Amino acid sequence: MKQYKARGIVLNTLKYGESSMVAHILTDVGGRRGYMVQGLGKGRGGSRGKGALFQPMFLVEFVGLESSKTQLDRMKDVALAEPLQTIPFDVRKSTIALFMAEVLYKLIREVEPNSPLFEFVYDSVVALDRMEEGVYNFHLWFMVGLSRHLGFYPSGDYVEGDVFDVESGCFTHLAPRSGLFIGVENSRLLADMMNTPASELGTIALSRIQRKEFLASLLAYFGYHLDSINNISSLKILSEVF
Repeated sequence: MKQYKARGIVLNTLKYGESSMVAHILTDVGGRRGYMVQGLGKGRGGSRGKGALFQPMFLVEFVGLESSKTQLDRMKDVALAEPLQTIPFDVRKSTIALFMAEVLYKLIREVEPNSPLFEFVYDSVVALDRMEEGVYNFHLWFMVGLSRHLGFYPSGDYVEGDVFDVESGCFTHLAPRSGLFIGVENSRLLADMMNTPASELGTIALSRIQRKEFLASLLAYFGYHLDSINNISSLKILSEVF
């Protein structure tokens, strides 16, 4: 088997038998890949610890083994690339991580390396883990940033009172005839998210209702471009926490 070293971000896992799982990982060397992970039984020797590495959005490093017989690679020498200090223990952050992982799992299918996308997601996880203020806005900021790497980042300069044309992907002062646009308030929030670094998200004060409505607008925009964004099951948990 051909071996390769990789960094990865855990997106999804599925139990396989008594002591194995299939893990879908966003990697720096080959986009999204599926791996057969074995040795997760309840025996001694640290097997439980190995399974604990595969939580949503955990950052791992490993040696991959390409398989010529199946679409699933294998991995060995798995370890945390950067231990997360707060995401596993903060219900707000772990809920956001669950949402991020599901969105990425649904949207990213490429098996080719995409360094800008990988580094954006990797750095976003680190930023969320270190964040003290603005956590409640992070998933909104992440979705806006993700659109850049999926090919439909908003363009044009925002002017107070503009709406956002979903079809053209531009801010405009006149509502398009198609009726596919984001309203004035959410368009302003969109511009704010585009121009605010993660470290300053605490400066954007939003109510629960505003967050919910803005996220709905973002998902509608994503849905216009990508059908696979539908039916995000973690939205229910997200709405309960935020």
